Amino acid sequence: MSSSPSGPLRTDLEGTRDLSAQIADAIRAAIVAGTLRVDERLPSEAELSDSFGVSRPTVREALKRLAAQNLIRTQRGATGGAFVNRMTYEAAREGLVTTSTLLLSMNDVDFDTAVEARFALEAACVPLACARRRDDNLARMRDEITRQQDESLSDEAFCASDVAFHRALVDATGNPVLAYQLAGAVEAMQPLMNMVTFTARSRARISRKHQRIHLGLTNRDVPEVLANLAEIENYTRRIAAELREARAD
Repeated sequence: MSSSPSGPLRTDLEGTRDLSAQIADAIRAAIVAGTLRVDERLPSEAELSDSFGVSRPTVREALKRLAAQNLIRTQRGATGGAFVNRMTYEAAREGLVTTSTLLLSMNDVDFDTAVEARFALEAACVPLACARRRDDNLARMRDEITRQQDESLSDEAFCASDVAFHRALVDATGNPVLAYQLAGAVEAMQPLMNMVTFTARSRARISRKHQRIHLGLTNRDVPEVLANLAEIENYTRRIAAELREARAD
């Protein structure tokens, strides 16, 4: 069931675990370690089958797992095969948001815990955002404020605009690594909070706070932005507490 290591891949397998998963893990580890580099072609299915001592369908399943994670891409033709893909922050962000959303929903994270994490992480971005914000960041936030003031906007569209506004604030840091790490907080936790509070909160109040945040960012005024973020956090907590009390009654 196993063979000696060949090339950059560790090919020893455990008989008690899913073989295709182990092969995918081995290839992923080689990519992470840099022994398999971006745009490098992987060994063929036949070569991988021989190296790991498994059938080609098992190798094919492993490659499907890696392709689903955007770690590899396949090309047809004489120069085709499976190649290491260059992941983008944008593509990785979507996966992180999905994972964060599932973690929140499946593990019954309580509302206050989500609120605490979400605002603490965004507040940490404010000094960098104020120092580095560009005109296009401010324009995106201003567009969302204008959208939020449209009384015909549906609840779902307002919530989406709320998320987009706060994503623009995080993106204003100019740090793609930070923006990626905070995607789970802003784009997974924010919809959770919106879902709980959207029926009771005042759109006008949220929009006014967004305007103050936008003005603070425009003026590079860190205390102003932090103060209004804190007010939104406290308002969110209060609405949720009132809704819980009403349901209990």
